[in-house]
Amino acid sequence: MLSRVADSLYWMSRYLERAEHTARLLDVQLNLMLEQAPDAGHDRWLRLLRGLNITPASAASLQDVPRGLAVDADNPASIIACITAARDNARQVREQISSEMWEQLNELYLDLLRARTADRWQAEPHQFSRDVKQGAHLFQGITDATMNHGEGWHFIQLGRYLERMNATALLLDAHFAAFPGEATREIRAREYLEWLGLLKSCTAFEAYCKVYTADLRPDRIAEFLLLHPGFPRSVRFAAEVVHGCLSALADFTQTSKSGRANRLAGRLRAALSFDQIDEIIGDDLHRYLGDVQQQGAQIHSSMYQLYVSYPIESAIGA
Repeated sequence: MLSRVADSLYWMSRYLERAEHTARLLDVQLNLMLEQAPDAGHDRWLRLLRGLNITPASAASLQDVPRGLAVDADNPASIIACITAARDNARQVREQISSEMWEQLNELYLDLLRARTADRWQAEPHQFSRDVKQGAHLFQGITDATMNHGEGWHFIQLGRYLERMNATALLLDAHFAAFPGEATREIRAREYLEWLGLLKSCTAFEAYCKVYTADLRPDRIAEFLLLHPGFPRSVRFAAEVVHGCLSALADFTQTSKSGRANRLAGRLRAALSFDQIDEIIGDDLHRYLGDVQQQGAQIHSSMYQLYVSYPIESAIGA
């Protein structure tokens, strides 16, 4: 597979996952605003931005966060900018994806343009976010159902789950940083909605309740979102998919599975499989989550050097 094709498929998937994640966080935040006093929203918006790795320009700019993250095309972190970038990457590899995939992504893009023109975000923000989430989920389902599960499909999966792994780790880090020293104690009544919001931001509340019941405890929430092997948005689940994709790509491309990208992904997967939440919290949860993000960045860089930006000499030698 050409490196430009792999690059476009990978980033198409990352941008789409990023848009869906941002839409979900916005929807949860706007719902929480209905449950609490207006002054509680300031800290929550700051925490949301930190969870997206965005630094606000000023405190006053927080008033513009919802619209800026939704339909501001000049903001590279906005939903519409991410969907536009995903579509641009898909357009460059239309011959590699199915017609149904292109039609779904293009339809989602056009729907968002119409929503921005009609200012539907202002009138129906929850419906706007729901349309983005459903559009992204539909694209993922269409991809799995209509595309050969070969090299291209694995690059799409790799982009999706590397993005998801980083997003969940960032969100956890931002939330626990806002409530330091509370991981091992009972949740105060006034903070219940904050922890509920964290779970709902990962579509994890119902899944969490099936494992731990509705008794919300910070250490259990951290364990579920970080180490649960079966929940699709946990860091561990994403790391296992990333390692599986890199191993499959090594088979397809006849490259060594002992390469740096595979070693890094395998090491991260093993750590998340055997580490215990009480030891992680007792040591330093913030440092642990930072290490996860750093290792994710290293996996991305190593994968890029191997499949996308490799020296021409290595291609000729192959």
